[in-house]
Amino acid sequence: MADKVGDAVARSVRALRGARGWSLDQLAARAGVSKGVLVALEQARGNPNLGTLIRVAETLGVPLTRLVQVEEDPAIQLFPAARHVVLWHGPSGGTGTLLAGSDPRPSVELWRWELRAGERRDSEAHTSGTREIITVESGLLCLLVGEERTEVTEGDAVVFRGDRPHSYANESTEDVRFILTVMDP
Repeated sequence: MADKVGDAVARSVRALRGARGWSLDQLAARAGVSKGVLVALEQARGNPNLGTLIRVAETLGVPLTRLVQVEEDPAIQLFPAARHVVLWHGPSGGTGTLLAGSDPRPSVELWRWELRAGERRDSEAHTSGTREIITVESGLLCLLVGEERTEVTEGDAVVFRGDRPHSYANESTEDVRFILTVMDP
């Protein structure tokens, strides 16, 4: 994780945990992560995976963007390209990049995803009531929500329940690029 982002995550997690009066053990148990992972987060060490950051943010009741926010929240918040954060790296070079987000709840996150041939991103269910919107810029995206499967083609958009386990998959030989919006209640 980049130094500034790691420092922001450390500062945010410490402050939010402290504001709730939770110990490291309490947050670890509630988020379903190890105490060691939280210690590393709060000391800006290591490289936590996206699932861990999402679980911690949801447990603390804030959007993911709140954890990685480098600066204070101004009236107008510009997210220059240099501040975009790649939070997922696929095994073949795909990426999941957090472009922007709002805080406090209800919150919205804006992502740009690129999946290489054969890559798949599995996501746990988010907070109850979460909705996601995808628009495919290029390629063919296979979207799985629970047991349902849908193919989303270039130019199409889809809205689905993010409060169920879901996956984004590229089952083709061409790259897939899509924009994802996550709306947390």
